[in-house]
Amino acid sequence: MRLRSKEPYWLLKNGILHAYPSLRKDISCDVLVMGGGITGALLAYQVASEGYRTVLIDKRDVSQGSTSATTSLLQYEIDEPLYSLKKKVGDAVAIESYRQGIAAIAQLGKLVDKLDIDCDFEKRRSLYIAHSKKDAKWLAEECRHRAEARIKVRWLSGEELEQEFNVHGGGAILSEDAASVDGYSLAHGLLTYAVEHLHLEIYDHTEVTGVKYDQHKNFVRTDSDHQITAQYVIYATGYESHEILKHKVADLISTYACISEPLDALPAILNDTVLWNTHDPYLYVRSTADNRILVGGADEKFKDPERRDRLIEKKEVELMEQFGHLMPGVSFIPDFSRAGTFGVTKDSLPYIGGHPDFPQSYFVLGFGGNGITFSVMGMQMISDALAGRPNRFLEYFRFGR
Repeated sequence: MRLRSKEPYWLLKNGILHAYPSLRKDISCDVLVMGGGITGALLAYQVASEGYRTVLIDKRDVSQGSTSATTSLLQYEIDEPLYSLKKKVGDAVAIESYRQGIAAIAQLGKLVDKLDIDCDFEKRRSLYIAHSKKDAKWLAEECRHRAEARIKVRWLSGEELEQEFNVHGGGAILSEDAASVDGYSLAHGLLTYAVEHLHLEIYDHTEVTGVKYDQHKNFVRTDSDHQITAQYVIYATGYESHEILKHKVADLISTYACISEPLDALPAILNDTVLWNTHDPYLYVRSTADNRILVGGADEKFKDPERRDRLIEKKEVELMEQFGHLMPGVSFIPDFSRAGTFGVTKDSLPYIGGHPDFPQSYFVLGFGGNGITFSVMGMQMISDALAGRPNRFLEYFRFGR
């Protein structure tokens, strides 16, 4: 499965930051992390920091799957609004999931500061905009539910939105708890630190051809015909996990993004705020550290790579039109456009934890628009699972729920 196409902006911006050897010998470890994207990097850092002898493998160069094409918006919001998520999973699970997203963003910011990772992490506000007056009715109700959950929000009417931010919409929720990051640099920074300080071993261009189990170990064969013996395996393989799971856990769809040429000066709102709206599929907008505007959305409900890629130029035009409606008069000259794979679960919550078909193993599948945030949650969840400690989110995000 190809997870990105055309020019991945973060990869072109940063280049290949670090290279690692492929596996050419039999090895053993306490924990094997499969997948070297941002999720794998977070999990490898976490378990290595707790003293487990940890190995990470990736079938590509590290972080050149979805991570090189991520838009790297960090949101506590889940793709399912809080008021409707309550109806699907209950008030407690819905509210705790939203609030834990806020905690995860703060946790990631502290981790970036602690490890001094150069990844353009910035705290931002989030502006969730009603695409129409009809949407404004339920979005105002959503704002009320969030306020009742003690989430710091403010409702803006369409007039206030126009006057304060020069943004067009039927109304909006203004939140304080969002962020943006260069996910590709973040992943490499975490892995570099873990290699240098926590004895993490990394092997790229190492593909798994089979896994066998007994009551205590995993025996992982690679395409070089070597074996990794691990007490535990953590699958951080994202959307490609569909290839090994018997039952579908998410609908895979195609998504698109376009990045502008650098602007001399960004619109004031984009210096400290990320934008997204209630259009179906929703549009999202953020800026980058080099004064570009990133616009994404225009999702299609199919995953065929060839068909997906043929639509890139058409989707670029569609995204530009939607952006022009949202922020009239703002200059946007496209520089990079790309397509990728996106996943949606039945309740918009991730799947994190053990799976009955995979003994001594755990999955961290942060499907949805805030996958990085879910992966940060997964750090503590998997840490607790390995240590046998209770964690209520292991029940909330379990397979078969």
